[in-house]
Amino acid sequence: MVGRRDPRTRSTPARGQPKSTMRDDYIQNALKVIEDPNILVNVVSLRVKQLKRGNRPLIESLEKLSAEDTALREIAEGKISYELATAAELARSHR
Repeated sequence: MVGRRDPRTRSTPARGQPKSTMRDDYIQNALKVIEDPNILVNVVSLRVKQLKRGNRPLIESLEKLSAEDTALREIAEGKISYELATAAELARSHR
């Protein structure tokens, strides 16, 4: 079975679903606020889930933005922040 793909996984979006790409300028501006790309990915991911569940954007836009671009702009404009857990908080959560 070398070289065979699992048919249950997709490498491309399902038919009828647009491929979501993020604008590079929004990414660069968000990285000025959240410098660690790993943390940025986590913050954007969480915010995208919130937006897709129906939460309202914290910014106004004249153009129709994807949830990913909206999240990046919210971060770049200082509307979204994050807080790292302390060691004590992490220890409590693993009990």
